[in-house]
Amino acid sequence: MRALVVYESMFGNTRQVAMAVADGMADGADVTVTDVADAPDRVPDDVELVVVGGPTHAFSMSRAPTRQDAVRQGGAMADAATGIREWLHALPAPTRPCSFAAFDTRVDMPLLPGAASRAASRVARKLGFSMIDPVSFLVQGYQGPLVEGQLERARDWGHGLTERLAG
Repeated sequence: MRALVVYESMFGNTRQVAMAVADGMADGADVTVTDVADAPDRVPDDVELVVVGGPTHAFSMSRAPTRQDAVRQGGAMADAATGIREWLHALPAPTRPCSFAAFDTRVDMPLLPGAASRAASRVARKLGFSMIDPVSFLVQGYQGPLVEGQLERARDWGHGLTERLAG
């Protein structure tokens, strides 16, 4: 199985999760991991699973103004140009059956509404992907770091994705 993991990360937390997810998938898939700025403009025909991850900004996927706000708080300017929202909205429908899974990183606060992963999944569903339930990984505060145990959770989730699709 071939898989593509596309992530957006302003402070490095979502990138860490993306790498852990890919690590968990590696025993069942040939995985390519890429920052959204370098992501292909269409899903390659040999990819059977697309995994997209991004930070939750203002209860959804980031927008240019929320990324600029993250830069003002210490995020990398180079990462502010584009996000998963723009990539997904420009993405054409897959040309063959393809599964989609989304994850997000979000502040560890109870009852926080909205999640980037759910918003990404709605866009992907409209494009015709087969959906896998989205998941959130928790960070401490706006900039992180990740809450203890989240990278292990991410590896386990990645492993479960490939098991689910293989089985």
